[in-house]
Amino acid sequence: MQLRAKFENRKRGILLPLSSLPSNYGIGTLGIEAYNFIDLLRETGQNFWQILPLCPVGRGNSPYASISCFAGEILYIDLDMLVDDGLLTKSEIGCYSFSKNIDYKRVREFKIPLLKLASSRFNKDNEDFENFCRENDYWLQSFASFCSLKNEISEDFHKITQYLFFKQYKKLHAYANQNGIKIIGDIPFYVDLESADVWANPEIFEFGEDLKPTLVAGVPPDFFSSTGQLWGNPVYNWEYLKQNNYDWWQKRLIHNAKLYDAIRIDHFRAFANYYCIPANSSDATKGFWRKGVGEDFFNQVKEKLSNTMIIAEDLGGEEDPLVIELLNKTGFPNMKVLQFAFSSDESNIFLPRNFGKNCVCYTGTHDNDTTLGWYEKLSVDQKDLFKKLVPQKYNSPVLNLISFAMDSKAEIVIIPFTDYLELNSDCRINTPSVPEGNWEWRFERQQITENLKEKIKNF
Repeated sequence: MQLRAKFENRKRGILLPLSSLPSNYGIGTLGIEAYNFIDLLRETGQNFWQILPLCPVGRGNSPYASISCFAGEILYIDLDMLVDDGLLTKSEIGCYSFSKNIDYKRVREFKIPLLKLASSRFNKDNEDFENFCRENDYWLQSFASFCSLKNEISEDFHKITQYLFFKQYKKLHAYANQNGIKIIGDIPFYVDLESADVWANPEIFEFGEDLKPTLVAGVPPDFFSSTGQLWGNPVYNWEYLKQNNYDWWQKRLIHNAKLYDAIRIDHFRAFANYYCIPANSSDATKGFWRKGVGEDFFNQVKEKLSNTMIIAEDLGGEEDPLVIELLNKTGFPNMKVLQFAFSSDESNIFLPRNFGKNCVCYTGTHDNDTTLGWYEKLSVDQKDLFKKLVPQKYNSPVLNLISFAMDSKAEIVIIPFTDYLELNSDCRINTPSVPEGNWEWRFERQQITENLKEKIKNF
């Protein structure tokens, strides 16, 4: 069963969350700066923009703790485009000064009232909106009801703002494709307990009669943590899902396949086997492994994904026989992160000499430190190994690692934008297990220079 798209030549792209774009209004949006970034991708010979999840951000500003895996984050709606639509005026938006990094509380205080005003002027009696509501009813109505109960804002507001979000995103996606850029999206494997997905579909999770989780997700104790990680997401009731042909998951995948040209499935290893922890546990030490649904699941959904590339995020399961077997059966490219390549010796599986073509190679991901920050923290022995194995073409460890990635056999190479800018740890996107200060970094317009464009183009 081969589902992966055919690669004619090695492709390359840039990883950047939408939120990290410049903006006059405190957070990146679907407006002009997103179009400018696509122009930059085209001008520098890129093929992909890895945009990360677009769903509403939750705890710690994280899109991986969202209240919905179907909805879009309405803070990304561009206000200037609402002016063009006649829903707001420039004077109503006003002129405000925001911090360089994202202050989510202040952005919400500024933006939500304006979105309410635009929503109040929106004509619901138009065919496009009616079609949107009808086509997305399988998630939209429950999402609107859930949000209305949480924040006491009318269901109409939530439906209208979702329509505006997807209208703007659809236009941006079309512009990307017209310019030869494909968008890589992201599906977090688990969903948040306090989400519309759980509220509307309790039967697809391991819940007791009190509708509370009996099992939750996490990872076992390891070298990094003696007590493991207790994530707390509810575990899926795969027996129920299988009896219903994985209907909810099929809808989720189809929804994302319409949004993106490629989908990175986060925590892919859980389809092979997954770690369960009793819900009343204080840590992850008492968990146990269960075999996942594996090939049966992908046999059920492959027809719906025939035109969409799948990237398997197998980090943490890259040496597990069941994960390797599932990757071989699906044919999905997996991930190779070069920042993990210098922690042992020359047999390290993340070194390019030890991996094949069917993978996506990264210097780091959104969960890694920037490459400059990472390099500065390496031990003397690790730096010696780095200098031994990585050709020292440049007077910069960041550029040398980018070049190392580009010279690998990987069919796709994705570089975080922070690395092209050669930024330090202050500019990392996310630090796992740290609850605050994440997903706040943004770059500034003046950082896009002709020298930067030439640097990116020449790799």
